[in-house]
Amino acid sequence: MEEVTIVVVDDHPLFRQGVVDALSLEPGFKIVGQVANGLQALVMIRDLVPQVAIVDINLPGMNGQQITHQIVQDKLPTRIVLLTAYDDHEQIIHAALAGAAAYCSKDVDPEWLIQTVKAVIKGKYVIEDRVFSQKEFERWLADEMEKVRKQYSELGSSFHPLSEREAEVLTCVVKGMSNKEIASSLSISHQTVKNHVTSILRKFGVEDRTQAVVYALKRGWINLYDKSSQHQE
Repeated sequence: MEEVTIVVVDDHPLFRQGVVDALSLEPGFKIVGQVANGLQALVMIRDLVPQVAIVDINLPGMNGQQITHQIVQDKLPTRIVLLTAYDDHEQIIHAALAGAAAYCSKDVDPEWLIQTVKAVIKGKYVIEDRVFSQKEFERWLADEMEKVRKQYSELGSSFHPLSEREAEVLTCVVKGMSNKEIASSLSISHQTVKNHVTSILRKFGVEDRTQAVVYALKRGWINLYDKSSQHQE
């Protein structure tokens, strides 16, 4: 049977080594790399293209969600398992929108982490202690975003601070399109797309594209239902 190749990314050496040790004991698993920095992790994943990358959300250089989004944009086959020290439901939504295959607490039982890796290799999605098929996952995500939208509906209005072109760019972002793809779709330059994305982040007061999507979804300015392509295999 072919070995499952795994990269482990965490900036806490003892925790990272514990994950490496636990997974190394599982027959058929092979740790091919480990690293502490987000930017170095992205380089390693692009170079080694492991089947699974287990990535801490909070990292120096580049956070786990940003790494996940970039791997999805690069169309690499690596499945991302995000680990977090914080029980934050909104962070789960961020992870799902970024394209993570799994989201687990850092106090996860080693056996469940092993089962999570086995599940994502088979194309499944794992959110804490629940395992979904792709269709089930997309329905779950749509339902969760509808709950968020209703929760924040009293804050919203039809007004939003984006120009018409920025709104078009954001709609493309929610579909998981890269800047190059957005430029082609809207017949504008790559630099113009970058400028619009920067403006959107500034207006929303957020740090990355995933946070911008969540911010706009909460207020009903865009919808999730055209975005299922981001979770395609």
